Amino acid sequence: MPRNKQQRPRRGGFAPEVIKEFPVAAPTQLLAHLIASMPDRKRTVIKQYLAHNQVAVNGRPVRQFDVELNPGDSVKVNFTHEFKVFYNRRLKIVYEDNDIIVVNKGYGLLSMGNDKTPDGTAYSLLRDYVKWSDPRNKIFIVHRLDRDTSGLMMFAKSMEAKERMQHNWNNMVLSRTYVAVVEGMIDPAEGTVRSYLAENSRYEVYSTDDPSEGQLAVTRYRTVQGNGKFSLVELNLDTGRKNQIRVHMKDLGHPISGDRKYGAESSPLHRLALHASTLKFIHPMRQEIMDFSVPAPAGFIAITRR
Repeated sequence: MPRNKQQRPRRGGFAPEVIKEFPVAAPTQLLAHLIASMPDRKRTVIKQYLAHNQVAVNGRPVRQFDVELNPGDSVKVNFTHEFKVFYNRRLKIVYEDNDIIVVNKGYGLLSMGNDKTPDGTAYSLLRDYVKWSDPRNKIFIVHRLDRDTSGLMMFAKSMEAKERMQHNWNNMVLSRTYVAVVEGMIDPAEGTVRSYLAENSRYEVYSTDDPSEGQLAVTRYRTVQGNGKFSLVELNLDTGRKNQIRVHMKDLGHPISGDRKYGAESSPLHRLALHASTLKFIHPMRQEIMDFSVPAPAGFIAITRR
């Protein structure tokens, strides 16, 4: 085991981490890349780094020596501490680097806290995670998902990254795709919904044709499969308004399963059947295209199969 392993923070102070990054320039495997990058370290020492969670690939600790690496991947070695292994059954880290974290949020989990639920949110879980390695670290919300919508979200690890994304959102975000289970079969099976969205005093969003009353919202949809009672629909957002998909599916006469607020009559999955499945954007600091996807929940597929 490396001699300098596990210098824990002491009472009244913090022992700083010593982390070095080894960028990947060509396809290779992790152990080979580490050996080539650290010729002064013995093979046995490098294996100890792996065994004790001191190696991270694209922000995620790994122990497997044969992980496949591709150009652009980031490999980091922490010479003083183990990297914290984040685990929460309702929140999974998909990608992490020095500037951003992309997560797969489970349904029923708030994106950020409110007066009734200040903690136990996606934000608070990630805040505690980044502070584990350094209490000075921070996390910033870039965009949100409704509590009962699952899927991909991005957080920033610096104010600069947050502001770059939010101030130029429409140009930075290249694509966002959702999948939903809706009641019935949409006719036509593919199309575009366009309206202006406004909100009433009961915090219900509704469509209007009056541009002075609301904000333009455009949703493109495509039916993937259906069985007459329920349909699996893929949705792409040209705009990102509050409750946009939920309102537009109601407008079509096919509300999202489980969405009682917007007209659903059934909830066979016991949840709002809406999932953010892909997120493609330009990295706020590196200007690289980042493309992530997570599969639709198994229940979505099963309930819409013929």
